Amino acid sequence: MTKPLTLGAPAPAAASGRTSGRVPGPPSRPAGRRPSALLSKTGVTAMLGLAALYTLLPMLWLVLSATKSRQDLFATNGFAPGRHFALLDNLGHLFQVDDGIYLRWIVNTVLYAGAGALLATVFSVAAGYAFDKLAFPVKEKLFAFVLLGVMVPGTALAIPLYLIAAKVGLVNTFWGVFLPGLVFPFGVYLARVFSAAYVPDEVLEAARIDGAGEFRAFCRIAFPMLAPAFVTIFLFQFTQIWNSFFLPLVMLSDKNLFPVNLGLYVWYSSALSQGHPQDYLLAVVGSLVSVAPLVLLFLMLQRFWKSGMTAGAIK
Repeated sequence: MTKPLTLGAPAPAAASGRTSGRVPGPPSRPAGRRPSALLSKTGVTAMLGLAALYTLLPMLWLVLSATKSRQDLFATNGFAPGRHFALLDNLGHLFQVDDGIYLRWIVNTVLYAGAGALLATVFSVAAGYAFDKLAFPVKEKLFAFVLLGVMVPGTALAIPLYLIAAKVGLVNTFWGVFLPGLVFPFGVYLARVFSAAYVPDEVLEAARIDGAGEFRAFCRIAFPMLAPAFVTIFLFQFTQIWNSFFLPLVMLSDKNLFPVNLGLYVWYSSALSQGHPQDYLLAVVGSLVSVAPLVLLFLMLQRFWKSGMTAGAIK
């Protein structure tokens, strides 16, 4: 006699492979497989420590070497301080040699980098805003030329710039070095990216409805929103002009127009080729002084720098 089926009893699993209601978990890691040592917390910390050492050790050597006399510079360990701490004497000699030529180089570099980076940033922000918010013919083609300028290294343009400057009489003049610094294609690219992220189209449309022209909308509405972009682009261009070497080397022959990098190179070359060891110490101390303005500028503007570098990271 067959036993009747009862209602509510669980049905037997079908032979066709139908699974139960269990939710499958994540695939288990194969036994014995561990994450790479380089990607572990210890490995990442070690790599960051090596990167920090690579960055800080030259600066530490520079600071310690600037405290030495000329005799100690060659007779003591590179990472040992001077025995008589001659930093103040070295600084006094640095600013007095050749009738204070080093101070003249610093002033030249501040003019090249400060005024040049400021104007280049204004032009870059305005151009990037125009490429992002305005409609005009062949806009994307023109922007492609800007991107082409980003990919060309500055050293490759030094000789063409020299030939152009020779045609118009700007060789060995202040303007021969200053004017090329006003063009910053990478700044235009960054400004367009920042404009798309920071300036809403709705706000500009409301300003236009209220009667504001394009120039007023840019100055009163868009430009304050692009303050982090302005500081970021300014720091990029200021650092690039401050560290520029090859263009002034090609363009200038008058010592009074040299930027600090070119002047330090002249001292260093004199120490090596003409046997003037005192110029070697001048180059070391001058290098330390030339780094100080960059460090101070980054410390003063780091708040805007951080906000600019993280733009678009969080939506």
